[in-house]
Amino acid sequence: MAELAQRRGACIVSDDPYLYFARVTQLWRRRFISVRPAGVHAQAVIEPGAWVHPTAYVGPFCLVEAGARIDAGTVLKSRVTVGRDCTVGSGCILHSGVVIGSDGFGFANSEEGWVKIEQLGAVRIGRDVEIGANTCVDRGALQDTIIDDGVKLDNLIQIGHNVYIGSHSALAGCVGVAGSARIGSHCTLGGGAIVLGHLEIADHVHISAASVVTRSIRRPGNYTGIFPLDDNAAWERNAASLKQLGGLRDRLRALEQFHKNQERR
Repeated sequence: MAELAQRRGACIVSDDPYLYFARVTQLWRRRFISVRPAGVHAQAVIEPGAWVHPTAYVGPFCLVEAGARIDAGTVLKSRVTVGRDCTVGSGCILHSGVVIGSDGFGFANSEEGWVKIEQLGAVRIGRDVEIGANTCVDRGALQDTIIDDGVKLDNLIQIGHNVYIGSHSALAGCVGVAGSARIGSHCTLGGGAIVLGHLEIADHVHISAASVVTRSIRRPGNYTGIFPLDDNAAWERNAASLKQLGGLRDRLRALEQFHKNQERR
């Protein structure tokens, strides 16, 4: 496409146009959009015992609880909560409404009702992590929930307690990761994907949007688990057929075994 572009006039030719575009947007922002000064906004609340690096920015109506730590160059936009004893590494961006260190969903059932399991761990976020608006990362029950360096989380994501997300993985909007799941490095999860609890996903795994991960994935690659969209009547017929697959499989195996027995005779 380079020759065609050059015939039209001035152009930029790049082996990776999307990456080049990202760097141009950063250049534009540095030149034309004012940089937010470091410091703590007058309407933010920093509890005694919390620590905020002098080069970090804590926006209006943010809450940084006791024992929490905000490292150098990190930006907390408005209405961000960083719970007790949680740490946010350097160069991170937490957009409006993010909650770090909310209680994980843990309850024991009893005859009297649900008994709360106190969430005694924290959340540890690495460097250069960006977390989108209204995303929640739960604290661990005993050990910490960990978001490693360079991870990118979109808006409206739920990360359960004791989850581990490896470096440079990216999760799109409305993803849900249940407790104690482990996601490797350089993974991607499309919008609305779900990872069930206690599963392990290897490095370099890519999950399609709206897929439900019901088993551990040990090898890198692209994975999809979506029932195709169809008109309702056809969908119901196909769903009914799926329910019969187990029985059909058993009948086929029995038929195969019958033929093998016949051949032996």
